[in-house]
Amino acid sequence: MVGDASDEPVIPGATLVGTVMTMPVETARPEDTLPDVAATMARRGIGDVILVDDRDRICGVVTDRDIAIRGVARGTSAGTAAEVASRDVVTVSPDTTIADALRLMAERTVRRLPVAVDGRPVGIVTLGDMAMLREPDSVLARIREAAPRR
Repeated sequence: MVGDASDEPVIPGATLVGTVMTMPVETARPEDTLPDVAATMARRGIGDVILVDDRDRICGVVTDRDIAIRGVARGTSAGTAAEVASRDVVTVSPDTTIADALRLMAERTVRRLPVAVDGRPVGIVTLGDMAMLREPDSVLARIREAAPRR
């Protein structure tokens, strides 16, 4: 359950998404192949890539789960990012409060939110980022901080 505004993080100055977002964000084009997108994720140790159009505006998100479920499981592992991407992407700005971002994550049942300015990605904020703020000693925070297994 997402708390109310009184549940803001206890870290001074860390009340806005811009203070906790991960940047730079990794992007791909809709025509990029799934193997290329997956290789980028593996190389960077991340689970998502933001799709951008020819004007560098967000047009989708591809997660490792999208590749596995919408790609490999359906026999399109050599397809394009556009074929498996989530297109109904909700974004936040760097000046969105953490409480509002958490509410939005809960409402939309998403684990990550691209952070955008004028439709262009500037970062990404995840549940793991939020866990680090709210409960730095939690299991989720420890997992988020752990180095990815290769």
